[in-house]
Amino acid sequence: MTKIISGNELAKKIRSQISQNVQTRIEQGKQTTLAVILVGQDPASHVYVTNKVKACQECGINSILEKYEANITQEQLLKRIQDLNEDKNVHGILVQLPLPKHIDSHAVIEAISPYKDVDGFHIANAGALMTGNPIFKPCTPYACMKMLESINYEIKGAYAVIVGASNIVGKPMALLLLQQGATVTICNSKTKDLAAHTQMADIVIMAVGRPNMLKAEHIKQGAVIIDVGINRLENGKLCGDADFKDLQDKAAFITPVPGGVGPMTITMLLQNTLEAASYLDKINYNT
Repeated sequence: MTKIISGNELAKKIRSQISQNVQTRIEQGKQTTLAVILVGQDPASHVYVTNKVKACQECGINSILEKYEANITQEQLLKRIQDLNEDKNVHGILVQLPLPKHIDSHAVIEAISPYKDVDGFHIANAGALMTGNPIFKPCTPYACMKMLESINYEIKGAYAVIVGASNIVGKPMALLLLQQGATVTICNSKTKDLAAHTQMADIVIMAVGRPNMLKAEHIKQGAVIIDVGINRLENGKLCGDADFKDLQDKAAFITPVPGGVGPMTITMLLQNTLEAASYLDKINYNT
């Protein structure tokens, strides 16, 4: 019988520990602060940012939410990021993506200090991840690893297939799995005979944004399915990239959508923010 890896339940446990650590800092006279920048009126971005700010508040993390109109210039945005880099009371900086087309997302991400890059997107962190020693792990891949850890899954020696090759999920996910001793294949839109890969996998990570793409026929008995995809159907319901119902009794473990990787991604953002605060305390870094 397929077991569900509940992101909601795991997130609750981890956030409880984060809250305790944040409270300890407060008792020591130290605040933990995350600055969140939202540009434009993208509905999904507003929902994501609201959830992040709420999660911060629940854990005692001070959140600074700054909203800007879509016509803000790139120069103005970069100037604000630099101000936040220099603010010793701000420990983490997050710029919600996507940004308006006239703003270079890469330039914005690179403007954030690597020591405050709690999303783990800065090229310094991406490069350090290649060597196994990033300051911060990207939140979604970090969440996926925590979910595998929660079921005591033996990653060493396992064959993992990642469907989706993005810089945000697919590529860093592969590096984290490699560090744990897995054999990894990354599949993309050009992959020939995708099923030939997923049918051999012990672990399948879905991150392509195609609703119910992965079916029971595409996996082997007992595979573990981590579903990063979040898709909205015509009836308004959310679903993942994996067909949750069809995979029942074929997969050994599966993450649900909603209530799976999503809440855990926000949880790892909180963890990164706490780690940023502790790190900046130690090195007294202020750039």
